[in-house]
Amino acid sequence: MKPDRIIAVRTRKTVYRDGDLCMKVFDRTYPKADVLAEALNQARVEETGLPIPHVREVTVLDGKWAIVTDYIRGKSLKELMAQNPERKPDYLSRFVDLQLQVQAKECPLLPTLRAKMHRKISQTAFDGATQERLHQTLDRMPEHTKLCHGDFNPSNIMVTGDGTPYILDWSHATQGNASADAARTYLLFWLAGDISGAERYLDLFCRKSGTEREYVRRWMPIVAASQSVKGNEKEREFLNAWVTR
Repeated sequence: MKPDRIIAVRTRKTVYRDGDLCMKVFDRTYPKADVLAEALNQARVEETGLPIPHVREVTVLDGKWAIVTDYIRGKSLKELMAQNPERKPDYLSRFVDLQLQVQAKECPLLPTLRAKMHRKISQTAFDGATQERLHQTLDRMPEHTKLCHGDFNPSNIMVTGDGTPYILDWSHATQGNASADAARTYLLFWLAGDISGAERYLDLFCRKSGTEREYVRRWMPIVAASQSVKGNEKEREFLNAWVTR
């Protein structure tokens, strides 16, 4: 491969395109175990038959670990919403349908969402009493085995020219409660500054899935605490408000 065309730059990683392939190159300090875990997650999700890029290779480039996958030609759903604001309600409806398609699958070899949330809560800067409250709340929530994306937002949905949606970035995939994944998507809309989109999304998710809105909201403090571990200062301030309200 000749990764000379940059597609995206993220914290500690750069994504390149080379023809029909895509290469995500991690910086030298990125843990090898995390790179291999991400590739394994994606490979396992491939087996569900969902529309996702397939892993083609895990390699090392100039001393940096890299994951090679299919390149999906198209526009992200985030781009389409920005370019066609009048169609946003339709895009959001399709977005929720796709998330429900994901959550209808099971992937039993993935790590559990519950274990990940417990680990993240313990890593937060909250005091011991707050952490204990969050741990107890999490333990009381129903434990499911649905496939959860972990970062389901419009920028991770690529739509090809013929309208086929592909779901990108499976590094946070777990098996667990679908409403926890919906809570995370809701908070991601808020973090992106799209408050009306967040509310419309949650209304659609609850209606289409037959889930009570209050039930999803019970997950918000848990998910917000988990997300706060890696958020920047401004994001942590917002997320902390969900934990302490």
